[in-house]
Amino acid sequence: MCRFIVDGFLIVYQLGICCVYIMFIGTSIKQVLDIYIEPMNERYYMMMILIPLVAINLIRNLKLLAPFSQAANIITFVGLGIVLWYIFTDLPPINSRPLIGEPRKYTLFVGTTLFALEAVGVVLALENNMKTPASFGGATGVLNVGMTIITIMYVGMGFFGYVKYGENSAGSVTLNLPNKDVLSQAVKLIFAFAIFITYALQAYVPVDIIWNTYMKKRIQNWDKTTMEYLLRISVVLVTFLLAVAIPLLELFISLFGALCLSVLGIGFPALIEICVLWPERNFGRFNYVLIKDIILIIIGILALVLGTYISLQDIARKL
Repeated sequence: MCRFIVDGFLIVYQLGICCVYIMFIGTSIKQVLDIYIEPMNERYYMMMILIPLVAINLIRNLKLLAPFSQAANIITFVGLGIVLWYIFTDLPPINSRPLIGEPRKYTLFVGTTLFALEAVGVVLALENNMKTPASFGGATGVLNVGMTIITIMYVGMGFFGYVKYGENSAGSVTLNLPNKDVLSQAVKLIFAFAIFITYALQAYVPVDIIWNTYMKKRIQNWDKTTMEYLLRISVVLVTFLLAVAIPLLELFISLFGALCLSVLGIGFPALIEICVLWPERNFGRFNYVLIKDIILIIIGILALVLGTYISLQDIARKL
């Protein structure tokens, strides 16, 4: 039962990431093209990228997606440099912004943070496909080094982005850049392209779980390659339809972070650790490991319930 629950949360979370990617691409393209052509709803721009998304998601081998991911990383670093230039140009004093937010938004913050940092599905897929999986863990392994760098970048970008734009901060700081500036338009298109070419990497996880765990062994009378391609197309269509139906970028980020990662990133790891250590009661001095895990489980449940409820409430208000 637990396996099905974990698989379910992983699938929903990864599909949520794909939805957010489609929203981000559509909104970024809209901000650029609205300057040059008759303004249109972002849904039309999402429709324009549907066929390319289907095409890139038909790539079945994760190793073939690696060059796309590498290209996206290079493009992203170039875009980040330009974004930082905009942020630090005429940066207002830190004390000009409220330093404490509304308590109601804390759960949205938790959901957004979990969404940003807890790439559970992709992490597992990358480790399984590494040539030397032993290099993934450890104090100076790929995971810790990568997450340290990413965390510093997130904190710095989020902090100074808020100092720059305050309460007007959008779901992505790139959406706050001046629309009529050619350089900012280039940045938005850079990030839209980077997100587009990594869409297949995020969609790989739900396809892999659904296909290899639940579908492949049960298909007897149909061509398996054809059925896998149909599954990949279906994943794109589901995420596309959801993104088009409710194009609320920042609220979707918080919703899927609270709904899935409060369980996958906080609750379940603590619960699994308790189950592993329980037979020998090896919880350390004063049972500090057990106490820590119980606290994490409570935090995960609170983040799940409150974060999901507030995110859905805010989505309902904006529809």
